[in-house]
Amino acid sequence: MSPKSQNSIHGVLPAAPRRILIVDDDPVVLKALLHTFRRDNYQIVSAVNGEDAVGQLERSRFNVLIADYRMPVMDGLELLSKAREIQPGMVRILLTVQGDIAPVMGAIGDGLAFKFAIKPWKEEELRTVTNLAIEQYEKGKAELPEQKKAAEIVALSKLMVTNRSQLAVMLNKHGLLSMEQVQELNRLQVARKEPLIKVLLEQDWVTEKEIRSLLRRELQMEEVALSDYQIDAAVASLVPMSFCERQLVVPLKLEGKRFTLAVADPLDLGLIDDLRFVSGLNIHIVAADIAAIQAKINETYRPDHVMDFRDLETLLSRIDPYEGIEIVIDDADEQSLEELLIGEEPPAIRIVNAIILEAIRLGASDVHVQPRAKSVVVRYRIDGVLMDKINIPLQLLQSIVSRIKIMSELDISERRRPQDGRITARTSMRVVDLRISTLPTVNGEKVVMRILDRNSRIHSLEGLRLSQPDLAKVLDFVDKPQGIILATGPTGSGKTTTLYALLQHNASPTKNYVTIEDPVEYYMDMAGQVLIREKIGLTFPVVLRSILRQDPDVVLLGEIRDFETAEVAFHAALTGHVVFSTLHTNSAVATLSRLFDLGLKPFVVAAALEGIIAQRLVRMICPECREEDRMASAFLPRLGPVFLGNEVNACKGKGCAHCNGTGYKGRLGIYEVLAPDEEMRHLIASGASILDISRVAQRIGTSSLLEDALVKVSQGLTSVEEVLRVLGPQV
Repeated sequence: MSPKSQNSIHGVLPAAPRRILIVDDDPVVLKALLHTFRRDNYQIVSAVNGEDAVGQLERSRFNVLIADYRMPVMDGLELLSKAREIQPGMVRILLTVQGDIAPVMGAIGDGLAFKFAIKPWKEEELRTVTNLAIEQYEKGKAELPEQKKAAEIVALSKLMVTNRSQLAVMLNKHGLLSMEQVQELNRLQVARKEPLIKVLLEQDWVTEKEIRSLLRRELQMEEVALSDYQIDAAVASLVPMSFCERQLVVPLKLEGKRFTLAVADPLDLGLIDDLRFVSGLNIHIVAADIAAIQAKINETYRPDHVMDFRDLETLLSRIDPYEGIEIVIDDADEQSLEELLIGEEPPAIRIVNAIILEAIRLGASDVHVQPRAKSVVVRYRIDGVLMDKINIPLQLLQSIVSRIKIMSELDISERRRPQDGRITARTSMRVVDLRISTLPTVNGEKVVMRILDRNSRIHSLEGLRLSQPDLAKVLDFVDKPQGIILATGPTGSGKTTTLYALLQHNASPTKNYVTIEDPVEYYMDMAGQVLIREKIGLTFPVVLRSILRQDPDVVLLGEIRDFETAEVAFHAALTGHVVFSTLHTNSAVATLSRLFDLGLKPFVVAAALEGIIAQRLVRMICPECREEDRMASAFLPRLGPVFLGNEVNACKGKGCAHCNGTGYKGRLGIYEVLAPDEEMRHLIASGASILDISRVAQRIGTSSLLEDALVKVSQGLTSVEEVLRVLGPQV
């Protein structure tokens, strides 16, 4: 920028060079920012974190603060808040990335920031943003309140109360109002210039409940619970508060050009047309009662207004790898389920809170909200077994399902098709991710929530409770510098836990670890974890091909589902990478048949495969109530010669408070570990039968799942009945 243009822009400022404080924890980014402003007449000061910047602000005066949004300890929003207290007359600019725009827009709406810029930035654009921010602030700071008021008055002048609501006509048509009453309403509305629904309810001719019922019945009008919405400041700024109060309307969300608003009178066509004309957006209307709209207006535009917010709070400013909403459930550890179900919140909110909290407390892996003929039952899968826990009246099903859909950003109006969503729930106990699946059934929509604990500890290989011979095999093939290792078994058999134990074993900062999962079940800082998003084409084979260009040493592939994924994974194993993955098969040897069925060539499998771990999960006997099982002999014939041919000292759990009366507490794995030797590789490559390969597997000492289960039963870790439940009859 030339000196002449600088003078024209900054003529109202002092002649002395302006001082800019630039804050970023990344030294490379900080250097690039300093380079951006090298040609301008600025005095540049830098800081590497928020604490350093606060110290600079307390010692010296600055005209501009440019801060990164994402910084450790003190992020950009907290820094700007402190900067506003220390130097309120300073221009504040945030740097952010594309995914963080929503909270930054909220900061602008709150007055914390004046402008923002997207990283990576273009030098000219960032300099222009900074210069215009200074110019606008310095020229307009004295008249900013008046300008804001003038803009609001202009908006209101364009959005006068209209007389085009069809609500009175509809009520007359259905016999709820007489023609004389309709005429009187029109006269009162013109005289008072207030919304027709407000004038109508003041006359006490018809109740709001009757109006809502008629709208639902005749127009299939979508109604929302406004307490479920947290309105972004940038969205709220699109409609002035005074207009919202006058017209009984509140903005909810902006998705592209689709602007969603809640209104008390959805038949006010003049209001809808005026909103569409002034905003230039596609207006989507939902209905809500007047009291809820007024409460939401106070909450949104008067943040100091005292409200009782014990229901779920939606936090849109959090970054979540599952792209769902993060909810905060305010609970108390000493509350029982019965106490959770009794409260002042609406029933749907109260029940859903209780369902999620009880699932977390009991350590459930899945929650089933299942409608039956006369009631709704909530079932928890605990240690792999479903049990009924809560019975709910059938008439509450739709409100509960809608509540869960709103939390997981699903379409509450779509009840005929399955939907999938995600939620992050934060309680005083821990943070969990919930995968939501809805399914239409003959009794209504069924909801299943899979619970993934973000704080789950990654087990060591020793912690998997492998037998000593099997552990020795695993330790041997996990140290190989290349090749593929497969964990196999049905859904819920602990395969991902095994993969992460393999991944963490001998983990070193000298290697590059990458995982590809759907969903990410464990969080590992050392690894670059990629979440599959099939809706946008981010599939397993696409991501796998991409990460092979990222110079990985170890790749964890969540699942091999098709030939394309299998081909890329096995060729990666042949070209110097270690690959861990899973497959759904019944045994270690059956895995070879599955790989051939996928279309892989036998010689590729023989060359790349280093090991297979087939596994199941069985419940562990509760240590507090373990006792000898005198009835175990009745189950032994069904488990075949492996159990009949050996002396079995079986135990069982009697049932106590520690295990909720089930006799079991926790789960452990039973394993079959296959480590191919040269003879087996030759058989695989030559296309030998599975029977021949099985004989070689037995000869080299591969223990079956049933044999490992026998060891666990003899050690008193699980029961004969549990082994029969998991592995089934062996006759």
